[in-house]
Parts: sequence; C-alpha cells; structure tokens
Amino acid sequence: MSSAAYREVEVDLEVRRREQSADGVVTLTLADPAGADLPEWTPGAHIDLVMTPSLTRQYSLCGSTASRSEWRVGILLDPNSRGGSQFVHDKLQEGTTIRVRGPRNHFPLANSPRYQFVAGGIGITPMLPMIEAAEATGADWRLIYGGSARSSMAYLEALERFGDRVTICARDEEGDGFRTKLAAVLAAPQENTLVYCCGPEGLLDAVEKGCQAWPDGSLHLERFSAKTVEAPSDALDTFEVECQRSGITLTVPLDKTIYDVAEGAGLDVLGSCMEGVCGTCECEIISGDGDHRDSVLTDSEKAANQTIMICVSRSRSERLVLDL
Repeated sequence: MSSAAYREVEVDLEVRRREQSADGVVTLTLADPAGADLPEWTPGAHIDLVMTPSLTRQYSLCGSTASRSEWRVGILLDPNSRGGSQFVHDKLQEGTTIRVRGPRNHFPLANSPRYQFVAGGIGITPMLPMIEAAEATGADWRLIYGGSARSSMAYLEALERFGDRVTICARDEEGDGFRTKLAAVLAAPQENTLVYCCGPEGLLDAVEKGCQAWPDGSLHLERFSAKTVEAPSDALDTFEVECQRSGITLTVPLDKTIYDVAEGAGLDVLGSCMEGVCGTCECEIISGDGDHRDSVLTDSEKAANQTIMICVSRSRSERLVLDL
C-alpha cells in the first residue's frame, strides 16, 4: 500500500481555535472534545473534513507531528469553490464540531540528507511539518515559496526564523521572479537531494519539466486536482471485478467506475474526490492488471500494481481481483 501504516479514525472533533493566517486563509486547530489523544501522523498526511453527507474535502495537516492533542489545517477560500472551502470559511467557527476521517498519507517524506521544498500558495501547508522533520534529522534543506502577494501567503512569520534557507517570491513584487528562481534551482540535479512540491497545476507542471534531468525518484508531488491521464491502447471497455472479501463478482461497463458498481452492489466503499486525487478509495489488488488513471500513485507504484484507486482506474485484464 502507498499509504503510511498508522491508525485511521473517523471522529467528531471540535474547532478549538480559528486563526486568520493570511488574506483568504484560515487555520483551524481541531481537538477531541473530551481531550483524548489523536492518532499519530507523519509529514505529508491529510485528513478528510466531512462537512455534509455529500461534501467531503481533504486538507493537509500543517501542525507539529509531536502534538497528539490537536490537528491543524490551513484552508484557502477558493474563488471557484465547489462548496468545501466556502463551507469552512462560513460555517466552521470556534466551538463548532466537524466529522473528521484520517490521517492518510500519499505524500510521505522519504529519508534524505538534502531536500528542496517548493510551495505555491496554500501548497505551503504540507511543507511545514516536512521542514520540522528535516530540522529534527539535521538534513540540509531549502524552500522556495511563491504566491500572488505576501498578504495572501500564509505562515510567513513562522518561516522567518530559517533565514536564507527560505526564498519568498511574491508576484506583485517581482513578476515572474518565482519561475525564474525555480528554474535556476532545478537547472542541474543536486546530489542526494529529493524535491517535494505542492501547489497549483501550473507549478507542478513546471517542476516536473525542471526535474526531467534529475535521477528517477527525486521528485515527489502532491496535486490539488487530477492530472489528465490518457487511456492506454490496451484498456478494456468492460471487465469483471472479483470482490474477494465479499464473495461476489461484478461487471464494470464503460460508463461506470469500479466504485460506482461496487457501491451499487451494496459494498461498503469509501470515496471522496472521485477524481483520483485524495486516495480515499485505494484498494489492494490481489491479482489482475490495473489500468491506473489516478494522480496519487507514483509511476513506480503504478508499475508495482499493488493498489488501485477505484474511483477512476480500470483494468487491462479481463478480471481484476480486489480486496473488497
């Protein structure tokens, strides 16, 4: 499995604190109303906020992994919100209770002597615990953080103490300086260095292109939205899914996903984004050849064919046996 092996829960948490961290960004501190400890988590993890039965969104944990008493998430009010960030900004005040699932990690920080962190806008959130972890191990690290304006860039004060290891690029101050500096940083592969990037799609594309000459496995990305994936020529229009734990076999037609068919058959499946981004629907492959169309698994994980995101992925084999 690509996710970290720690305890995942579904629990009602209280908004203990709500802070304005930048223009359009609020930071929520969530805690158990009875004071119970929350599960451990690792840098890069996210949680689901279940706002209504039909509205669930994922947000990166941005607090300290050492704190078991609370979880912190930073949330940007998206002008094109499909409901999630608008709900958070309008409804989640201090004292409010919200259903939370997680933690889950599809963006884990691998051990390395050096890191180059790249953040765009609210993509800074998973970088904060990663920097804490790098500091704890004595790793060498640098961060380049871009945004439209300093006033809209969260957590700048917390980053000030790191001095010149952090490069801040505000578009209203220096135009395309962020892209210019980023290109310079990535121009030549750096020895024993891993690149971690989170932000809007344009930034991720630029970083992918910039890292083409870097060794395989150097680049690690987390996406806000699904990457366009072309269907392979050997993808099947219709295939069977054997649900081993449930003891039933289902037929998946061209116009439905594995998730759709499994849910329609009454199976207890979890899903959220339905775009192959969040990893909530990840399922173990027991046998068969998955046609992986998600934006969560790395190329090597897709090649290993051990898990599949059933909300978007399909099959290249006539039968796919899954742990469902």
